[in-house]
Amino acid sequence: MTGFTRYAVYYVPPEAEYWASYCTAWLGWDSISVREVAHPNTAVPVPQITETPRKYGLHATLKAPFRLASGTTRDHLENACADLAATLAPATAAGLGLARLGRFFALCPDGDATELNALADDCMRGLDGFRAPLSDAELDRRRVAGLGPAQERNLVTWGYPHVLEQFRFHITLTGRLDQPLRDNTHDVLQQALADRLPRPFRIDDIALAGEAPDGRFHVIQRFGLTGGPKPPKQQE
Repeated sequence: MTGFTRYAVYYVPPEAEYWASYCTAWLGWDSISVREVAHPNTAVPVPQITETPRKYGLHATLKAPFRLASGTTRDHLENACADLAATLAPATAAGLGLARLGRFFALCPDGDATELNALADDCMRGLDGFRAPLSDAELDRRRVAGLGPAQERNLVTWGYPHVLEQFRFHITLTGRLDQPLRDNTHDVLQQALADRLPRPFRIDDIALAGEAPDGRFHVIQRFGLTGGPKPPKQQE
C-alpha cells in the first residue's frame, strides 16, 4: 500500500507464537496480514477494552509514529532501516510477563531490560533524521496529559516524551480501565497467557509500519538484526 500518513518502527511478535496469535486476536487487528480478526470469547468486553490500542496492532514501540521530514521518502526510510538493522544485534530479556501500567495492561520484560532499552534508543536516534518536526497542534495534544520536565525535553528534542530514561518497553493490550473491569481483565489475560509467554524473550528483527488513511497501522517490512554485540564502553 502507498499513501501512509505516518511511519513507526515497532517490534512485532512472530505470528507462529501462540501468545502472539492470541494477543493479536485479543486486539482484533492483524497488522501483518492487514485484516480484522475475531476477538476471543471471554468474560470481559474485549472489543470495548481494546478499542484504543487496536489500530496499532500487536507491537512494542521502538520509534514512535512520525511524519516524514521534507526531502525524505519511504524508500529512503526503508533503506535506512535496513542499514541500521545490519548494525544491531538481537536483544534479549529473561522473559515477558503481564503487567499493569497505570490503568492499562501490557506485556513487559521480566528482569533486566537493558538490551531492549538500548535497541529502542538506537532506533529512536538512528532514524530521527526522517522525522518531521511536530506541529504546534501535535505538541499541544501531547502536553494535555501533563508532562514532567524530562518528558517535555524529550518531546521537544525527539518528538515523543517516552524515550531515553522515560522509556519502558511494553506491548499494549488494553486501553485505560476502571475497577472492577481492571481486575476481571487481569484474570482473563493471566489465565489465557500463563505459562505461554516466552522465556527467554528475544527480538531478532524490527518492523517498519505505516499508518493508513483510516488510522490503522500496516507492517511494511521486517529487518533482521544481524549486527554483532557492541563493545563495552571505555571508562573515562
